[in-house]
Parts: sequence; structure tokens; C-alpha cells
Amino acid sequence: MSVSPFDHPFLSGLLGDEEISAYFSAKVDIRAMLAFEAALAKVEAQHGLIPRTAADHIADICADFDPDLQSLKAATASDGVVVPDLVRQLRKAVGEDAGKHVHFGATSQDVIDTSLMLRLKAATFILSGRLFAVSSALAKLDERFGSNRLMGRTRMQAAIAITVSDRLRAWQHPLDQYRDRLTQEHFPLQFGGAAGTLEKFGGKAAEIRGSLAQALGLTDEPQWQSQRARIAELSGLLSMISGSLGKIGQDVALMAQAGDEIELAGGGGSSAMPHKQNPVAAETLVTLARFNAVQLSGIHQSLVHEQERSGAAWTLEWLLLPPMVVATAASLRHALQLIGMIKRLGAAAE
Repeated sequence: MSVSPFDHPFLSGLLGDEEISAYFSAKVDIRAMLAFEAALAKVEAQHGLIPRTAADHIADICADFDPDLQSLKAATASDGVVVPDLVRQLRKAVGEDAGKHVHFGATSQDVIDTSLMLRLKAATFILSGRLFAVSSALAKLDERFGSNRLMGRTRMQAAIAITVSDRLRAWQHPLDQYRDRLTQEHFPLQFGGAAGTLEKFGGKAAEIRGSLAQALGLTDEPQWQSQRARIAELSGLLSMISGSLGKIGQDVALMAQAGDEIELAGGGGSSAMPHKQNPVAAETLVTLARFNAVQLSGIHQSLVHEQERSGAAWTLEWLLLPPMVVATAASLRHALQLIGMIKRLGAAAE
């Protein structure tokens, strides 16, 4: 049993997405955190801040380190974040001599936010590929049925005749725009130290931050620990993607209800009416669109970070952002499946 439908034993088959969910697993999160610590040590050695032998040893231990998850869980309950205990365990594994150089100049938020950016960068690459696949599938539908006739409807009432191309264009165009925006998305390093000032690095702070960003394949930007607009903007884009896919789902469900505008291969079964083929994929697109729209209001609440760091607003992001990414991925999966089920769209011109 799970409190979340996204990793529920059977609801996840409808609402989840294993490929994307993996990026929000404890294992992948910890690997990304350890990648930060290894890169930090290497960069600090390059700049003469810690011994190179210590940095090499830290990186070697980080590569295979397997922390005690029960200890992390217990410590997070009291500390509010996982990093203090993770660093404590890592220092013990590294040994006393090199251990004192682990995590030098960094803070918990640097580790957690950078891990998030590394994982979001990989996840959005997959989302971008799926957007391309959905757009390409719509283009193929246009080739097959674009000249067919549909009744255009405004305010759910019959208006004037349109072509299938007219409706497909309305479906496809925003998806192409979202893909362009995703591919242009920047994923910045978080590295500000205790209060965002990198106080332990003096005049070298910006140079070290730039080197660390390069080592991790992230963009170099000044600290953004209390300015969460980039999270809100990405979340807004996720909600728009699922919203536009929800529009497709709603249109398909209405056409299926009319009965003569679309023919679908397959569908969901009914326990009471074996003859039915329910438009499950279309309905799920509507549900996921509405889910993301609701979560987005919470993300906007998390923009209110008091002073230099917020515990409350930051934790709210942890509750809301991963499900939004998974919901968007599931939407793209269902959209591709739904488009593949369309056997006929519109009526051939006489």
C-alpha cells in the first residue's frame, strides 16, 4: 500500500511512470548528492583549498558509498534535512585525515538543490523526447485524416464545419512550443554556503562556483536559495504541458461520446457492461491536467521564502514538484498511447 497513487502497487499502472519516478528515488537522489560532494572536493583541490590526495580519496569513497538509510531517516526526522547525517557518515567512511575536508564551505541546501537540478535536467530531457514523439504522432494523423471533415464546436455547440487539420493544429502547436522551452531550460548549480555568501572562499568564491558548475554540467548563477522563481517557472511549464494534453483528452472523449467523429481501437473494460470500451487514456489526460493545475498553486506558495532560507517553503517543494514531473510524464505516455489508438478521425469529404 502507498499513500501516493504514483507509486501505488496498481494505481501506478494508470497514473505513474517508472522511468521518470526513478529520478526521484532515494538511491538516485543520494547518488546525485554524492556526485556534488565528490566534485566539490575535486574543485577545491584544483583551487588549492584542500589537499589533492584528500580530494581524490573523497571522490573514490563517494563513487561506491552506500549510506545507512535507517540512520538517514531517523536523522532527517530531527534535522529536517538528510545532509547532516549523510555528511557525518561520509566523513566516517573517508577517515579522519581526509574527512575534515568533506563538504568544506557548503551547506545542506547546496547539496539538496544541486541534486534536484541534476535529476531534473535528466528528466526533462526525457520529457522533451516524449513531446517530440507526441507531436510526430499528431503529424502522422494529419497526413492520414487531415482533409476529413469535423463539426467545429464553440461553447460545446455545433458551429461550422472544419477539417481535422484545423483541430490537430490546435493540439500540436503548443506542444512544439513547450518542447522548445524545455530544450532551452537552464539547470543551475546551487552553491551559496551557510547564508548564500560563500563566506569561506573570499575573493575566489565566484571562480570556485563556476568551476563546480562546469564539473557537474550545470549552469553557473549567483545563489538562488531563497529565490525560487526557476522552480515555479518549470512547474508552470509542466502544468501547461499536461494542460494541453488534457485538452486533447477532453476533445477525444467528447468525440467518442458523439460516436461518429472518431473510431478508437481498444479501450477500458467495464465490470458491469462488457460491451463498453471506455476512453481511459483520454480521461486520464484530463485528470492529470487538473492535478498539475492544483499543485501549481502550492508551488507558488513556496515562492515565499523568509530571509536567507526557508524550511517551510522549501519542504513544500519536496511534496509538490516530484509528483508534477511524474504526472507530466504519465500524461505524455497516455497521449502517445491515445493517438496510436485512433483508427479514424472525422468524415471523408464527399
